[in-house]
Amino acid sequence: MPNFVVLLPPSIQKQPGGNPFAPDMFDYRTSNTFNYFSDLNPKRRHLIDTLQESIAEADDPSELFPELESDFEQEEAVRVNEEIYDAPLMSALDRYSPGALYSATDFADLPTGAQRRMLENGVIFSGLFGLLRPDDLVPNYHLEMISELPEVGDIGEYWRDDLSEQLNDTLEGRFVWDFLPEELRAVWDDAHTYDERAQVRFVEENGERSEPEGKELLEVQGEFVNHIVRETLEDLEDAEEWDPIAGFALNEEASSYDEDTKTHVLEMTTAPDLVEAAQQEEED
Repeated sequence: MPNFVVLLPPSIQKQPGGNPFAPDMFDYRTSNTFNYFSDLNPKRRHLIDTLQESIAEADDPSELFPELESDFEQEEAVRVNEEIYDAPLMSALDRYSPGALYSATDFADLPTGAQRRMLENGVIFSGLFGLLRPDDLVPNYHLEMISELPEVGDIGEYWRDDLSEQLNDTLEGRFVWDFLPEELRAVWDDAHTYDERAQVRFVEENGERSEPEGKELLEVQGEFVNHIVRETLEDLEDAEEWDPIAGFALNEEASSYDEDTKTHVLEMTTAPDLVEAAQQEEED
């Protein structure tokens, strides 16, 4: 198996539905059912129970999800969380597929080997489940790592110890591609068990230096993940030979390495000719 791990955020946007005949993810894992981080099951059950109790006891359950902007989104969050134990399941990768990062990975069009590398080497942070592999079966739900619940408090703090132990063991001796936003990275007590870690920073050069944000950032991250699993990037030895990715090229002079944390910060910078080529390709 390739010696790398890709750390990914979840997606707020989720695909509804699933397979009503899929086995309960909390019971077992066989060749046909998926629950990789099953040691987290007791904390998952407790958190789901607490979430559902909080909804049942709240005067206005929608107020438990203030990060959602519309009444419809809040009401939908209440509904799917009430149905978690009886809901149909699908893989986390499919569940998060409407999200910009996951859509941009273009999983369906990856070669079979690259698809397998994505499934075997991806690790997703989840507010409700702690950690997931992309092929773990999950219901539709809504709970962010930055949320708070009565009786539990801060969800990130709830997960910190168990998540960190599981993740540090998983990353031991491996090369880590870290695409986590700061609020998720802050939940992880990083023991630096990996050989090396790489964070990727995207910088647009259009007279001024700026970094993409929101959906734009997630899309270029997704295209970079596609490149990682397609090319099996488990070190930086071939970095100088990388073709431009999503209109960005590696800027070695602006990249850095911290020996104490074994962390590379790679700067990927747009170049005018790359932008022009990308625009021409879209027009064609």
